[in-house]
Amino acid sequence: MTKSKIFLYFCLSFIFGIGSSSFFRISQILLLGLLILAIILITVLRRQKKIIIIGFCILFFIVGILRYQKIESGIMNNELRKYNDSIEKVALVGVVMNEPDVKEKVVILTIGVEQLSINNKQLTVNGRVLVTANRYPEYDYGDKVAIIGKLKSPSEDIEGFNYRNYLLKDKIYSVMEWPEIKLLGKGFGSKFMATLFSFKNRFKETTSKFLPFPQEGFLEALLFGDEENISKEWKEKLNITGTRHIAAVSGMNITILSSIILSFALGLGFWRHQAFYLSLFIIFIYILLIGAPSSAIRAGIMAGALMLATYFGRLGSASRAVVFAASLMLFNNPLLLRYDIGFQLSFLAILGMIYFQQFFSTLLRRIPNPNIFPVRTTLAATLSAQIFTLPILIYNFGRISLVSPLTNILIVPFLALITILCFFFGFAGIIFNPLGFVFSLFVWLSLTYLTFIIELFSNFSLASLSLGNIHWIWLLIFYILLATVTYRIQESQKLKFLNY
Repeated sequence: MTKSKIFLYFCLSFIFGIGSSSFFRISQILLLGLLILAIILITVLRRQKKIIIIGFCILFFIVGILRYQKIESGIMNNELRKYNDSIEKVALVGVVMNEPDVKEKVVILTIGVEQLSINNKQLTVNGRVLVTANRYPEYDYGDKVAIIGKLKSPSEDIEGFNYRNYLLKDKIYSVMEWPEIKLLGKGFGSKFMATLFSFKNRFKETTSKFLPFPQEGFLEALLFGDEENISKEWKEKLNITGTRHIAAVSGMNITILSSIILSFALGLGFWRHQAFYLSLFIIFIYILLIGAPSSAIRAGIMAGALMLATYFGRLGSASRAVVFAASLMLFNNPLLLRYDIGFQLSFLAILGMIYFQQFFSTLLRRIPNPNIFPVRTTLAATLSAQIFTLPILIYNFGRISLVSPLTNILIVPFLALITILCFFFGFAGIIFNPLGFVFSLFVWLSLTYLTFIIELFSNFSLASLSLGNIHWIWLLIFYILLATVTYRIQESQKLKFLNY
């Protein structure tokens, strides 16, 4: 057994430890028993190498459990959380630590709290509060504010969506609605992030001058993950057609985008190492341009692991690189495994591309694959990612789109090209207004194509089925079956990862 394979088992054991703690309460007695067993395997029964490896796997499993329990303990003992649902108002001093989420009539601010005052007591605290306030006056990233209001626990269920768990992964345990807010000063955030947010706002202001509804809303959703300018009607159409992921900077999107860029660079004649560095650079710039949200950073790390493995051209190195990247992210934030759908989609989309892309590429061999626009490669990447992510989407949203495969085949292959075109359009509009107008014609045409496909297929009578709440056991059964199929395909065809 190679060292890299042993290391893979250690990483998987750590991930399983976090997963076990995420869903089950593990007692200290059981942990002690596992620790004793691991010590016995490593020290007493050390004659066989496999026994020692099993012992260390148990140790890493325990480390995963302890890491999750430590984070969970931090949540329970959070200073701000202690004042949730109190009848008394508290006074907070903190900084707007993310870009304000501006809605039609309200704004949602993420405040990094530094001080808390209650009953003439002033405490130094460290935590985050999600504040819902009036749309005006406006606040910006880096503003220091004083807030007076009542802290509340986030709602556990909003229209079937567990809002509390959604905030939990971002270390937000308290909310405050309609408080008194006083601006204390500006420029307390990172100058680098402030510059990114400023550019993003200027970009959106420029593009909104040239594009009508709904194309403008789709551009902002496609580039920045902002759905504010997409109506409820169009959001429902996206759900029906299984294309809601294009209206978010999702892990699946960035993963597929990275694969397409890499294929495109290779098609242009770049050497493999040149295409690798170019693709990494483009994904890095893209994440910066959209404001570097945490979801995009996590997706970028996973995509980087995918491209790194592609650079070495080995299936084994691909899966190990992805598992190692996942282990690092989960060590930093163990809550991602259960509560962050974006993390789940990133991880599963990459695994799908690792194990199924070559299979679909062979299956679709009759489809042309020109160097400049590798249609077959793009379709193979899209289908591979969808097979691995579809169960998670059904489990979380309770709906299966019957037209999703077809709509995604008609849309996803063009997403990378449309995304690049939209960026050129925004840059051109900022630099020279008439040039922006010229580019807007091509952008309008491409976005109109997207809306036409979505509109067309959403009107089908049996476009989707509502399945309601799906028990997690069905999710487990599906992935066990999928793992079995994957193993058999790998064994029978001896797949090579991304064999361009």
